[in-house]
Amino acid sequence: MSINILVVDDEKEIADLVELYLKNENYIVHKFYNPKDALEAIDEKDFSLALLDVMMPHISGFELCQKIREKYMYPIIMLTAKVEDIDKITGLTIGADDYITKPFNPLEMVARVKAQLRRHIRYNESKIQNQNQYDFAGLVIDKEAHKCTLYDKELALTPIEFSILWYLCENRGKAVSTEELFQAVWGEKYLDNNNTVMVHIRRLREKMNEPPRNPKFIKTVWGVGYKIED
Repeated sequence: MSINILVVDDEKEIADLVELYLKNENYIVHKFYNPKDALEAIDEKDFSLALLDVMMPHISGFELCQKIREKYMYPIIMLTAKVEDIDKITGLTIGADDYITKPFNPLEMVARVKAQLRRHIRYNESKIQNQNQYDFAGLVIDKEAHKCTLYDKELALTPIEFSILWYLCENRGKAVSTEELFQAVWGEKYLDNNNTVMVHIRRLREKMNEPPRNPKFIKTVWGVGYKIED
């Protein structure tokens, strides 16, 4: 099945880079530097996903997103040079599915595209989320296969590390206390002087190449425990 992806960015270098990496994955890319031209193409092609720059002349990515949402429900990923929460809230409110902040890692961009496509295809096929697998922002963890990949690269996790990551994904968006995590994974009562969880989280972050001061996936909630943000 051919997958058509709409790419709209008035920065030629960015649009060309996105096109190059997506074509390497055998996606059919329809690239536009002008949002007005993209508007005409929306109804002409059967798109599976759209990547839209936020800041464009005449028609913004937000406006383009709204136009798409009037008729279509395929995933929309916004590309933005801004990091303000209000921009993300605006985009998500009008129907965007994900955000990528410039400058970005092209491999992460591809992973996010794949994640959105997988989620969209699964939803359309069953309308029921597979609770044996979590898939977001390039991280895929499959309980049945006992397999975890990050940006399509498999992570060599121990059973304990896998269980920690699974529990955090299962409770995504919620701050999980160290005590709760220990009892859920080890099945024992937590001791106040036990740093076992902290040690395993550190090793898990190392395997995920997470920067200690600003991890992307496993966040520290000071005085509480850890969480993976929704």
